Amino acid sequence: MENILIAGATGSTGKRIIEILNNSESFSPMAMIRKEEQRQMFEDMGVESILADLEDDVSHAFKGVDKVIFAAGSGGSTGPEKTTAIDEEGAIKMIDGAKASNVKKFVMLSSMGTDSPEDGGDLEHYLRAKKKADDHLRASGMPFTIVQPGSLNDEMGRARVKVAEKLDEYGEISRDDVAFLLVMSLADPLTKNMSYQAVEGETPVKQALIELSGIG
Repeated sequence: MENILIAGATGSTGKRIIEILNNSESFSPMAMIRKEEQRQMFEDMGVESILADLEDDVSHAFKGVDKVIFAAGSGGSTGPEKTTAIDEEGAIKMIDGAKASNVKKFVMLSSMGTDSPEDGGDLEHYLRAKKKADDHLRASGMPFTIVQPGSLNDEMGRARVKVAEKLDEYGEISRDDVAFLLVMSLADPLTKNMSYQAVEGETPVKQALIELSGIG
């Protein structure tokens, strides 16, 4: 069993990731929490939690961690200062901490639009912050996958997606399916050192990632 640290474990997508990992035969989730009172929720699920704040020191959070999923985020709606602190600086701290601790893979939840933040309208600052974190991960030398979904919704996942390094369309995708993509991206050699975009589609998730990785 590989220990997977999830940053953003208390968020909507993070909770789905925890549920998937907690039912996995290959991975054991470790929830990164910001407040002590959040610990009980994960204890009730039998999930270990690590107290660490993205706006503070996180270097202690990687003990016993094999891989990381970064699913934390401001959502782009909490003001530029918080966006910079979480989506950019917090992510970069996690990347640096993971690398220093010899973590084997870092899976980043990003967003479509980071390739051209200047076209993002009201989300430009958010997309620029995400792009800086993504670029830092690419340059880190650590094995990585960057998942860039379209707009997230809370509909029930279908486990069917459309993925490509660059899609020719924008669309929506459920948080359930994004969580599934993030977890599947932990597996080696799937999507190693790749960035890919994702929207809802007709191809089963595992098949889509195998075809994308060219290992089928």
